[in-house]
Amino acid sequence: MTTSPAKLQEIYNQQGFLSALPVLNETELREARQAFSELEREFGEEYTQYSLHNVHLQYPWVNDLTRHPQVLQAVKAVLGPDVIMLDCRFICKYPALKSDSSAGEDGLPYVAWHQDMRYWGIAGGPVLSVWLALDDSLKENGALRVIPGSHFAGMLPHRQAIRPGNMLSVNQEIPEELVQADEAVLCPLLAGQMSIHDGLLVHASDANTSQRRRCGFVIRYVPTCAYPIQDPDRPRKFHAAELACGTDQFNHFSNKTT
Repeated sequence: MTTSPAKLQEIYNQQGFLSALPVLNETELREARQAFSELEREFGEEYTQYSLHNVHLQYPWVNDLTRHPQVLQAVKAVLGPDVIMLDCRFICKYPALKSDSSAGEDGLPYVAWHQDMRYWGIAGGPVLSVWLALDDSLKENGALRVIPGSHFAGMLPHRQAIRPGNMLSVNQEIPEELVQADEAVLCPLLAGQMSIHDGLLVHASDANTSQRRRCGFVIRYVPTCAYPIQDPDRPRKFHAAELACGTDQFNHFSNKTT
């Protein structure tokens, strides 16, 4: 990572995201893909599409990804030296079953326009999300799209999604009239690269209409000064939080492990 930490932080603060940051070398990527393939064989693709949640607690190789030096270098540049790993999940969009793209995207899995903070009852500090690509993530297989600078708008209203196929666990979306979709930027990644984005950044991803899988590992980080709040609209618990790096003088996540 040749860009200085100060410059990374400046760009991230302005845009709300950074993309195409190198993480895994060829050997690390091959090993991670092989390990994930074993999970696919064990659990099946319907499960591994979205249900491998916080499996860093079971699999050391997954835990190692959350603490990868290249990941933490960028995370610390934004959040500072003391960081909690809040939560992680694999997300896969498998190839469309039909090669006839004229059938359209209705019903194919996609991710609606949303903000991550809509789902996280966190205050006292920002949430940073990592997408670490195990596969090339391109327009054709549903790469991430973001609205640069949209994190400055604060929390936007969300509603139940209208279009079928939304992968978000509570099926929500930001109403299209509130999304500056014409300003959207695609964030393609090569396998082994990552993007990071602010918890208030408006983002989405289209359906995978290709014959190639799009699999990524999503990791959420917060500075140790952040703390969970009781919010009935954002009830998620943080039973799997861990200290990723530095020291924790606050102990706001008292159930975390080191």
